[in-house]
Amino acid sequence: MSEDTSTAQAVEIKPIKVTPDAIHTIGRRKTSTARVWMIPGSGRIVINGLDSIEYLQRPTLQMVIMQPLELLKVADKYDFKVRVSGGGKAGQAGAVRLGISRALAKVDAAYHTELRRGPFLTRDPRMKERKKYGQRGARRRFQYSKR
Repeated sequence: MSEDTSTAQAVEIKPIKVTPDAIHTIGRRKTSTARVWMIPGSGRIVINGLDSIEYLQRPTLQMVIMQPLELLKVADKYDFKVRVSGGGKAGQAGAVRLGISRALAKVDAAYHTELRRGPFLTRDPRMKERKKYGQRGARRRFQYSKR
């Protein structure tokens, strides 16, 4: 029997070789954590072994990770290898953006001021509030009845 070739699978791309002089940073958003390595290159972004376009399929999420690069006009100067975990795709994209921004800020002090003005160097602290005991949710109470 022949296998069905109509199913499309994500093909791993050629990995980016991380050298000892690579800049390593960490970005976080909600419950997501992104470890980012930046090396001089041609502008490739590899997230968890996949191209960023394949990994973040929504155009808005792709735009989010490209914002600091487009602000500084260095989209084709550096390659990024990213390992991201936790949360959903939107939180992961925010974590990657912060990691990329922090890596660029390490390169040049002028980049740091531009990114700070961006505001791409600000860690967004908002997280989901935990559910409390004796309640239906984080803030929702059970309905009160006098009887």
